[in-house]
Amino acid sequence: MAKDRDSLKAQIHRNLLAIISLFIAITALTYNSWRQELTEDNRNLRLASFELIMQLGELQLIVDHAHYDKNQELGNPITGWGRVALIEDLSAVLPAPLPEKSIHLKQTWSTHWEGLGDENVHAEQITTAIQSMRNEVRDQLVMIR
Repeated sequence: MAKDRDSLKAQIHRNLLAIISLFIAITALTYNSWRQELTEDNRNLRLASFELIMQLGELQLIVDHAHYDKNQELGNPITGWGRVALIEDLSAVLPAPLPEKSIHLKQTWSTHWEGLGDENVHAEQITTAIQSMRNEVRDQLVMIR
């Protein structure tokens, strides 16, 4: 029995470098996999955030054309509904409070889109909701590393 222990100790001693190398390799692989997943998550968040900013800008243009230019082609409310739906979908993959803000934007759009071109309050309410989301998206982008 003592000979087996000596034999085991001797084997560990002879293979210590290989054991340490294996431990380091497994640790490095685990860290690398974790880091790549985090990088991919951040890349996806960035892409969704930039697309969301673009869609919010497009919605703002629709509001401005509908309200100030009274241009039914460029300020088409059906196009606005499409943008609002896309904004809500993009927000669903982003961290809080963006999903909640997109719901608020949808409610604001639903309440005020018919008044665009009539009273300033309608354009102002929608613009405020858009600007609130844009600010939050920019804040989220700053936090992504």
